[in-house]
Amino acid sequence: MKSIAEIKDEFVQADDAKLSALFEEYANDGRAGVVGLIAQYQRKLEKLATERARLDAMRRYEREYAHCGLVCGIDEAGRGPLAGPVVAGAVILPEDCEILYLNDSKQLSEKRREALFDEIKEKAIAWGIGMASPARIDEINILQATYEAMRQAVSALDPAPQLLLNDAVKIPGITLPQVPIIKGDAKSLSIAAASVLAKVTRDRLMREYDALMPEYGFAAHKGYGSEAHIEALKKYGPSPIHRRSFIGNFV
Repeated sequence: MKSIAEIKDEFVQADDAKLSALFEEYANDGRAGVVGLIAQYQRKLEKLATERARLDAMRRYEREYAHCGLVCGIDEAGRGPLAGPVVAGAVILPEDCEILYLNDSKQLSEKRREALFDEIKEKAIAWGIGMASPARIDEINILQATYEAMRQAVSALDPAPQLLLNDAVKIPGITLPQVPIIKGDAKSLSIAAASVLAKVTRDRLMREYDALMPEYGFAAHKGYGSEAHIEALKKYGPSPIHRRSFIGNFV
């Protein structure tokens, strides 16, 4: 008879299809350790099935517009902060692409976003990043700067998309068909992927700025108007990456 440790190794190394066979093989093994293993991995498969159903629901818009050709999701990060750029992401995913736990970037931990960032880039047909600097935001306003960053992200895609799924907005200056989706980063897989790319890119930049200007605490608040950030702004004055058009109430 195999030891429980040996059986555990089989479960650890098994793929989804093999697990079902293992459940059947050890169904009559009454040892508590084996019974526990079976229960543990059955729960794992149930959670995986639930996650895959959620992801399938998030492919609704990609399926609906698949007849148009390559469908691209667009989203941005950083419209609200007092400092730093606004960053846009654009992603074209393959049909039925599986990226487990992909969701609106705001619903994910930093660790999960970082892991998904690499997986999205690896699995995407194409991806692009665009950004507008704080000076550009002050020059043309945050909405126009966001559109500019989005156009940059789309222009970086190779191959080019045939249709855009946007998180809530319609981007001027683009002739492609566009579908604005309210809260699209929670409803569309490709918009969610774009939101992760934009968020992680921007957060990494803010950590780099923190290393250069640690007195502002950019690594912690990413430029948003936290109490600590506003106190630092009042104490040290604006940095080169602060948005002058955003900070008039504080300095």
